[in-house]
Amino acid sequence: MTNQQLIRCGWCEGDGEYQRYHDTLWGVPVNDSQDLFAKLCLDGQQAGLSWLTILRKWDAYHELFHNFDPDALIAMPSSEREALYSNPAIIRSRAKIDAIFTNAHAYLKLRDEGQPFNEFLWKFVEFKPKINAHNALSYVPTETEASRQMAKALKKEGFKFVGPTICYAFMQAVGMVNDHLVDCHRYQPCKAAMETFRLSTNWK
Repeated sequence: MTNQQLIRCGWCEGDGEYQRYHDTLWGVPVNDSQDLFAKLCLDGQQAGLSWLTILRKWDAYHELFHNFDPDALIAMPSSEREALYSNPAIIRSRAKIDAIFTNAHAYLKLRDEGQPFNEFLWKFVEFKPKINAHNALSYVPTETEASRQMAKALKKEGFKFVGPTICYAFMQAVGMVNDHLVDCHRYQPCKAAMETFRLSTNWK
């Protein structure tokens, strides 16, 4: 089967970069706390925009925000942080940029309290990916009770740009739910990866 013949979820069609993201990252379970933090922050940057806009700035965000290392973010000199507001390589929204630093403080507070960020997030799906079986994009929700609960908990801890819709997009992306359509060529591989993830993680 050639690349052109692959069946994909309709939302990624028409752009090669979008397709690569769909084919390699979207829906694959993520357990690393810093990687989860990075993805949550990037989903927050998307608010009001298309994900493709953020995807095209992916490398710049990781470079300018020190690969979303919360400790490095907090230690960033004020002059370096101020320069971000006028940098065209990222979304020049003061509120969104500030939210990343606010979120870094919230992340470190959880860590200092002995709460690993990965466990904090994965508990909203009871520490195991949810395997859906949608056959059309119209059946895929934009938020769920789990994403509403996650958003509420994150806001309580001080995180910004973490509404229920953003949280559900995050959950889809990091493999907490499998929302590839059943005829998508990535549905079965992600389902298998989720089963492996479930068996390999050793939650408290």
